[in-house]
Amino acid sequence: MLTLAILIALALLLYTYAGYPLTLATLTRLSRRHARPYSATGDQLPMVSVLLSVHNGAAFLPSKIDSLLNQDYPPERIEILIYSDGSTDNTEAVARALAAEASSGGRIRIVCADGRRGKPTGLNVLCALARGDLLVLNDVRQPFARNAVRALAEAMADPHVGCATGNLVVAGETGSGLYWRYENWIRQQESAFRGLVGMTGPIAMVRRADLAPIPDDVILDDVWIPMRLTLEGKRVTFVADAKAYDTAFDDEREFRRKVRTLAGNYQLFARMPGLMVPSINPIWFETVSHKLLRLAAPWLLLGLACASAVEAILPAESHNTLIQALVLAQLAFYSTAALGRRAKQLGGAARTFVVLNAAALVGLWGFLTGRQRVTWQITR
Repeated sequence: MLTLAILIALALLLYTYAGYPLTLATLTRLSRRHARPYSATGDQLPMVSVLLSVHNGAAFLPSKIDSLLNQDYPPERIEILIYSDGSTDNTEAVARALAAEASSGGRIRIVCADGRRGKPTGLNVLCALARGDLLVLNDVRQPFARNAVRALAEAMADPHVGCATGNLVVAGETGSGLYWRYENWIRQQESAFRGLVGMTGPIAMVRRADLAPIPDDVILDDVWIPMRLTLEGKRVTFVADAKAYDTAFDDEREFRRKVRTLAGNYQLFARMPGLMVPSINPIWFETVSHKLLRLAAPWLLLGLACASAVEAILPAESHNTLIQALVLAQLAFYSTAALGRRAKQLGGAARTFVVLNAAALVGLWGFLTGRQRVTWQITR
């Protein structure tokens, strides 16, 4: 029984991190989709509203607004709406100065909240003010490539697409940077198969008609919005040419970010139980493999470690050679993770893997106790 438990935990972990991506790549090759190009130009292009909810983002606003004002998109067909969510720095002053510049052409509008409300509230407020048929959902820290808005709008020409999400390009060779490139590859495969599980929060687009009011306590609006559209039968597609740019976090900051993200995933499944029902969720296989098993992974790792430790202290005659090798492999892996960057790239990747799974445990505690707040904090 002990050996069986070890093998089951090992098999599920291998499937979660290697088997699912390989299975997905195979399915993608067998059912390759071809995106329909959007051919409209000039006045035929849809009006676009950029919804930018900001808290203490003064340092990032100039580069972000500059990237939006210089999009390869008709200037009269794009507006920028900024919601300052109780900012205590000079976000409001910087935003108003940018709006007053001649280059903005009156395309920037600003709403200021007296206190912290959270991004969902900010999006709801801005959505009510938006004039565009298409809404760009994004964050202040990541500037866009010049063609980003046009590329997203082209993808939205397909009526079956409910959300087009862009390509976040993360610079840096930290463990979290390597992890994001692995994650981004999986998202591309999901998009080519049947659709993404979620969207990339810093760069995405939806139709204004499809964006229902978001509950003000939702932690992950960037998963809530696309998964609600998925349950309505619409696809979430990945647009590789629509790029936004960021820098990878170190493990300490990535841990704090992932605690919030994973608490939000627990909340998502609690609020949307239909995601776990195959007859309701058209991408049930992807949802379970990509999201649910990732939440189970830290428990599988703990179970594997505990069962292996028990196996290791059993009388010598009862030892299984395969299990002994597995015990040694775990010791080597966690030792490498403890060394971190001192063990070069492999150590950094191992440490990030451990950090992210530890974040899932802390995130569960935050969700169960209600301590995970909807508000967020920008970090460099």
